[in-house]
Amino acid sequence: QVQLVESGGGSVRPGESLRLTCRASGFTFSSFALSWYRQGPGKERELVASITNTGDSTYYADSVKGRFTISRDNAWHTLYLQMNSLKPEDTAVYYCYASRFATYGQGTQVTVLS
Repeated sequence: QVQLVESGGGSVRPGESLRLTCRASGFTFSSFALSWYRQGPGKERELVASITNTGDSTYYADSVKGRFTISRDNAWHTLYLQMNSLKPEDTAVYYCYASRFATYGQGTQVTVLS
């Protein structure tokens, strides 16, 4: 079955960086677009970034554009989210998402201390 396992979250200070990792299994990784979503406290889940199956095209929410970078390694079935210049409003649980299978991972907590 499709499995997505996120890691790399933690607690950081404003301006610091984190890199999230999502390891995928159960499907042909290189064939499908993937995304990162997040859900902050008391907020709805929102799309953060997406990447095509080949990695040649990406999308970013306005709130993270210029600070976050989505990438993938198809050989290792891994999706990444490099997060720089973190802000307190980036505090959320971050989820890897495979839209083709409507599947989220379990999430990883990112806390940016204010």
